[in-house]
Amino acid sequence: MNSNKSVLIIFTGGTISMMRDPQTGALTPADINQFREFMPELFHSDINVDMLPFDPLIDSSDMNPPIWSKLANIIYDNYSKYDGFVITHGTDTMAYTASALSFMLENLCKPVVLTGSQLPVGVLRSDAKENLLTAIEIAAEQDEEGNAVVPEVCIFFEAKLYRGNRCTKKNSEHFAAFKSYNYDPLAVAGVHIHYFQHLIHYGDINKPLRLRTKIDQNVAILKLFPGISEKTVKAILGIEGLRAVVLETYGSGNAPSDKWLFEALQDAVKRGIIIVDKTQCLMGSVELGRYETSLHLLEAGVLSGYDITTEALLTKLMYLLGENGDDTDEVRRLLQIDLCGEMTID
Repeated sequence: MNSNKSVLIIFTGGTISMMRDPQTGALTPADINQFREFMPELFHSDINVDMLPFDPLIDSSDMNPPIWSKLANIIYDNYSKYDGFVITHGTDTMAYTASALSFMLENLCKPVVLTGSQLPVGVLRSDAKENLLTAIEIAAEQDEEGNAVVPEVCIFFEAKLYRGNRCTKKNSEHFAAFKSYNYDPLAVAGVHIHYFQHLIHYGDINKPLRLRTKIDQNVAILKLFPGISEKTVKAILGIEGLRAVVLETYGSGNAPSDKWLFEALQDAVKRGIIIVDKTQCLMGSVELGRYETSLHLLEAGVLSGYDITTEALLTKLMYLLGENGDDTDEVRRLLQIDLCGEMTID
């Protein structure tokens, strides 16, 4: 571990912050003093660790844009005081929070590492200690010139460091809860931590961090399935105030060829609703026009989401709509640009 480095741990909640009640067996939030007792290692290393707990702690199912904004503001306000940041977070919505922060913290040049656990910190076989201690080491790691080795929003879980806006939760049972299907891990932790620098996104150290927390939540997800009705599609596209839709399609971006579907999507686009094609497959990319069953989507004005995750696309839409107001053309333009490593455009 590096010496004289400082890391701020922001405790939001999640399983990692829980303890089992000896009387009832139920999981309850642990206070910060109990957490210190379970993990004395935090305060016996060469890294100075400060702890900032949410009060009350938050279940990840209750995460929302105002909390994302609160986290971004905490990091922004403490940016000059620490070499890196670790956020403990429940696993269920961790990928959404990581994706949102990657857009909110523009030109980030320090690590923000989200982590958690599948078992509470006080349980004998818990994965909490390894995940948290390694996340702290990664957050403090610097190169010979004193620059952060991984200056982006990441998720560390079960020995692998992933780009935050490339992740999705894949398993609710195993310790390896996350996977980045379209982008390789940024680092792998064993006896040593091996970083793959050619995969890491670097900001401009000569430019300041910019906080971008305006969010527009008027978005929806429309997942296609065999037999989906015209009534269902039109009900979603007809939501009052709707500004954008993640259209989850088949394969490389394909959809049924029904005339009514084409007309419903085309009408929505004409009304100013942005529709982005996102494949339901975990791996691979949207290729609009590759098959006839996606050509009509292109003709209707649907945009390609390439290989972006649903979590990243949804938060990117919220971010772009919030930051750009009624400028739909600018939002559409930026959706086709890789802003911070969230997608690969051929």
